[in-house]
Amino acid sequence: MLQVLVESALENRCLSVESEGLIRQMLAIGRCNPKEAEALKELQAAIRAGAINREAQDQAASDQFVLI
Repeated sequence: MLQVLVESALENRCLSVESEGLIRQMLAIGRCNPKEAEALKELQAAIRAGAINREAQDQAASDQFVLI
């Protein structure tokens, strides 16, 4: 499921609040395989590069967006 959320964000160039919440929940319960971890790293890099926009309104979290 993580990979689907990441693929959607990359395709749409936007990470929704809902998707970000689901990603964080899945990581909190330890549901991440190596392939998903690689996809999350790609998402994180895209966010940092400005290629993906986050819907989340908290600018401080946006500047320090860290999933893994």
